[in-house]
Amino acid sequence: MTDRAASGELTRRQLGRGGLALGGALALAPLPAGPAEAAPAASAHRPTLRHGSAARAGLLTSHLRQLVADAEAFLGPSPEHPWYAGAVLLAGRGGTVALHRPIGTAVRYRAYDEKTDTGIEFPADEQIPMAEDTVFDLASVSKLFTSLLAVQQMERGRLELEGKVASYLPDFGRAGKQDITIRQLLTHTSGFRAWIPLYSAPTYEEKLQLIWNEAPVSTPGTAYLYSDLNLISLQLVLERITGRSLDVLLRDEITAPLGLRRTRYNPPASWRPRIAATEDARPPWSGLDRGLVWGEVHDENAFGLGGVAGHAGVFSDAWDLAVLGRTLLNGGVYGRARILTPESVELMFTDFNTAFPGDEHGLGFELYQHWYMGAMATPRSAGHTGFTGTSLVLDPTTDSFLVVLGNSVHPVRSWRSGSAPRVAAANNLARAVPVRPERGRTAWFSGMAVSATATLTLPTLDTSSGRARLRCALWWDTEPGADVLVLEATADGGTTWQPVPFTTSRRGEDPRRHPSGSVTGWSGRVWHRVSAGLPAARRLVLRWRYASDRRYVGRGAYVDGLRVDAADGVLFDEARPADAARVEAVGWTPSAD
Repeated sequence: MTDRAASGELTRRQLGRGGLALGGALALAPLPAGPAEAAPAASAHRPTLRHGSAARAGLLTSHLRQLVADAEAFLGPSPEHPWYAGAVLLAGRGGTVALHRPIGTAVRYRAYDEKTDTGIEFPADEQIPMAEDTVFDLASVSKLFTSLLAVQQMERGRLELEGKVASYLPDFGRAGKQDITIRQLLTHTSGFRAWIPLYSAPTYEEKLQLIWNEAPVSTPGTAYLYSDLNLISLQLVLERITGRSLDVLLRDEITAPLGLRRTRYNPPASWRPRIAATEDARPPWSGLDRGLVWGEVHDENAFGLGGVAGHAGVFSDAWDLAVLGRTLLNGGVYGRARILTPESVELMFTDFNTAFPGDEHGLGFELYQHWYMGAMATPRSAGHTGFTGTSLVLDPTTDSFLVVLGNSVHPVRSWRSGSAPRVAAANNLARAVPVRPERGRTAWFSGMAVSATATLTLPTLDTSSGRARLRCALWWDTEPGADVLVLEATADGGTTWQPVPFTTSRRGEDPRRHPSGSVTGWSGRVWHRVSAGLPAARRLVLRWRYASDRRYVGRGAYVDGLRVDAADGVLFDEARPADAARVEAVGWTPSAD
């Protein structure tokens, strides 16, 4: 966002100066809150979840229907193979789960034929359809549970955010890792490379030796590099300081208090018919020769660690993940159970990677990632994905949550790439959160298409008398830098267009100048008042132009209440039907939501 430096966000360095109490206990200086007016009032009383209508959730039914339709499209060629055999979709807002829908198949293929690049299916009567309570191997979404357990220990004074890992695990300090901190593990800035084959070491002690002897590939704290080794190392710290294994910690500190009955490591054999199958795991695409993985962890290193690992291995279903998400949106409490303080949750949702734009990261949670959060992405949106096809996205700004659980490595990991189904689901849920017009019944909406340009053009105006000024209301939320909304004018019939600088303002904030005549990124998802001085010309044409790139989009842009005044009176007023009829909209549509 062009005005990000003025947004009031705390930098990582500022947090380090003011946010940590002595003795290792966790405390925070007051953190900036998101725009409270954008969240439903229900969040104030910390709701628990129940199924309900879209209207009860404050969501638009049509966009939830589209969410399902778009998700079902990925059961077919995407573009060549299905992205997943099936999925469970869950979306809601406040205390209401407005969508909970299984699609496709939980168990479809018994094997993969690499010679023909086809899946060998089970007989039809042995295939298992998806159900609302189908359990999934969460893969890297497991990292969130490890992170929560770590922050709990910070609250209790047993773990310091800026403490050195080697102070808890002396052997960890080998090979240049002596200064790596707990924070760097949680934010993937430790310098660890992405992955090493721990499973190749025959014993647990030899696996540990691989970690102890692993050297950073970059100086700790100088670069972002996502690495499973960070959360595996954090697991070892947690087990050392608590004297309990990670699976016991998960049960005692998270799943039992919250009543998550289908969340655990190493599910028992009796669960197998309710678990989504993953991959026909064989070399060369897998590091281990295991055949169809079904009911056991897919990740090779987690499997080599006995199924209990800090980076992968947790199994869960959509409802349990929604409860976890609701707990965090509630500030760490669900019903009578509190697993974190509100200050700790705020810490997990605060960007510590301000030095690495594009890799925003709280403690464990990824932040503001359009590549899978789509239009749900805001500076406060938190989530994570898993390699098996899973994801969780939480948006505190709108108090909404999205769970997409797919078995996208079934029958083989090469059949899917990217995150198109996650993005499509997030875009639809974001669209389902209404944006009410600033005044009247409708506002102009740019749409949310990729690789698109939309223009909203006023009729030709005579501003030659001077002191002409445009006023309107503006709402925007775009992918920062990539998608831009520009106010521009021409006085030569469209041969050349020049940007028109403008100022935005909203109650309680100082006005912001936009000398480039453009906005991009995050505006708080609230309406801003626009004021722009216009050049003097006998035939001035003014337009808003919204342009998106080919990858991801934000929630788009809205314009309402267009009015142009000059020294000799009102030149244009959208409130007058005759004037409104003269607006030329290409790509923009009148929207009542």
